[in-house]
Amino acid sequence: MQIIEERGPTVLVGNKALVTGQIPRTTPYEKGSPRQVAWIDGKWQPDPWIHDDQAIVMNVKDRGLVVLTGCGHAGVINTLKCARELTGVNQIHAVIGGFHLTGPIFEPIVAPTVRALKEFNPGIIVPQHCTGWKATHLIAREFAEAFIPTSVGTTMVIGA
Repeated sequence: MQIIEERGPTVLVGNKALVTGQIPRTTPYEKGSPRQVAWIDGKWQPDPWIHDDQAIVMNVKDRGLVVLTGCGHAGVINTLKCARELTGVNQIHAVIGGFHLTGPIFEPIVAPTVRALKEFNPGIIVPQHCTGWKATHLIAREFAEAFIPTSVGTTMVIGA
């Protein structure tokens, strides 16, 4: 087996899906995880950025982009900006996954994140695990028609 490190985007499934690669951090309030550390030069050191965070992006015909985040360490807004930039597609049909907004340390950025999400106007928004209760409830209120609650085992079919 050969391990190939790739920081850029990678196309999958016969050009039907894209893995973003490293997501640029351009949104001022999405500053990573302040308490995150990494083993660097033989000791634990602050490493808030978690640069290996990436997302999967698919373009659904006549609908727009479906963006699947993992834990969203790069920030959901940075992730959506990256998806648009990589694909050249403006419309966000769905954003599904963790938005990394849980806990007191992230509470100050919940409101600006939700405001920015409104500018993307996703048709479907599915905040999961690390989005946190406060952010999920605000998203549910602000995106009443687009919000879909999920749990383990939920299956979604998104098509043209």
